[in-house]
Amino acid sequence: MTMDERIDELEELREEARLGGGEERIEKQHDKGKMTARERVDYFLDEGTFTEFDQLRTHQTRQFGMDEKKVRGDGVVTGYGEVNGRTVFVFAHDFTVFGGSLGEVFAEKVCKVMDMAMEVGAPVIGLNDSAGARIQEGVKSLAGYTEIFRRNQEASGVIPQVSATMGPCAGGAVYSPAITDFIFMVKDTSHMYITGPGVTKTVTGEDVTHEELGGAMTHADKTGVAQFACESEEQALDDIKRLLSYLPQNNVEDPPRVDPWDDPDRRDDALTSIVPDNPQKPYDMTNVIDSVVDEGSFFEVAENFAQNIVVGFGRLDGRSVGLVANQPRVNAGTLTVDASMKASRFVRFCDSFNIPIVTFVDVPGYMPGTEQEHRGIIRHGAKLLYAYAEATVPLLTVITRKAYGGAYCVMASKNLGADVNYAWPTAEIAVMGPKGAVNILYREELAEADNPDELREELIEEYREEFANPYTATDKGFLDDVIVPTETRPRLIADLEMLETKREQNPDKKHGNIPL
Repeated sequence: MTMDERIDELEELREEARLGGGEERIEKQHDKGKMTARERVDYFLDEGTFTEFDQLRTHQTRQFGMDEKKVRGDGVVTGYGEVNGRTVFVFAHDFTVFGGSLGEVFAEKVCKVMDMAMEVGAPVIGLNDSAGARIQEGVKSLAGYTEIFRRNQEASGVIPQVSATMGPCAGGAVYSPAITDFIFMVKDTSHMYITGPGVTKTVTGEDVTHEELGGAMTHADKTGVAQFACESEEQALDDIKRLLSYLPQNNVEDPPRVDPWDDPDRRDDALTSIVPDNPQKPYDMTNVIDSVVDEGSFFEVAENFAQNIVVGFGRLDGRSVGLVANQPRVNAGTLTVDASMKASRFVRFCDSFNIPIVTFVDVPGYMPGTEQEHRGIIRHGAKLLYAYAEATVPLLTVITRKAYGGAYCVMASKNLGADVNYAWPTAEIAVMGPKGAVNILYREELAEADNPDELREELIEEYREEFANPYTATDKGFLDDVIVPTETRPRLIADLEMLETKREQNPDKKHGNIPL
């Protein structure tokens, strides 16, 4: 064959690979409102930057008539490219080829990309659309999944790992995303579950739809498995790009700093009236965050799950920061099992990737009751304490209102290792709220009083004046300063700059034993 003939042959093979399962199956994918694997990769990466690996590989299985069904690429598109000029590695399941099921070669391709991402020190993005293990390849499929899981663990805390579920994701296909740092799902078209509705009905008798069992809102709202439930595939891919803009390429780099667009000395007068005079009245902590961070930079994570705590990314004078905040408008901002798990995982992610953490505190305590106690609030609540205590990144804390009891300790208090701790004049810091404290401290006086309600109110005000204020804690050195709310942004920006060279290491050990 001449060189021209060989080039023509190569182009034919490439075209065969680009078509995946063929035009008919591509059309079916579009009919479901889904992009193909290649369309997703092309949309996600900067134009013209994608370099593909192993495009011409095919499965090696000869049983069950598979020898006659070989498809170039074997159901997964892998390679690297750029997102906003920064290198990322990507793999995308091709549902048009054997339903995106994973076989031996498929797994080898994914593992190759993950290995290279680790070697280079760049994020890896998985676009999942898979029916699970390829039955025809038996234990080789299971071994392939296990190789991927092992790499997920090795990469954890070394490079960012992001998963997007763009279709069905069942059985072994769900475990890899579960190990990654963030999961994006698409409403109505993506589902994640260990066993589908059919098996569920056979085993348990439950009649449940795909959406109820493992849809985007189920996992974003109820289980907390997914951090993002998006309206479309395009939104999911756009949001992943935005997420990456806050993150470093790996754990030895600092997070990117962008050219600031907001005045570092900006002081939002709305902050002076945002906390109500009535300590029982709620307010929206996201308004505080929006007023402090660079304008429009707050990117909330897991917005629908455990809404009594808020986590997300933002910028202060162009620097990436992680934000953790109690949310007074949901269950008064109490800490619960789900809130503790949500926040602790986020704190540990930020610490893994050198992202400073700013914590806004308004917490009356842990949620009381048998439901929380029986779910293990002691064990799960300790996770957040552990996460903050082991963090070595800059920790900055602002108490806006209540900070009571053990919840005060947990929310990045000075003694837990926070670098800078502030309070607004509205802050109340005590072992418990004034009402509960008075009922205990003055039990006998109240029992003997002619008008106990009137006496109780007087004692509550006395207690609040003497103990439930920020000045006692400041006098003891547990707060660095009491600040006017409008000073919060410029003070935090200055402190971040001061802490930029912070160097701290935990004692040498294999790893700790967080109370999982």
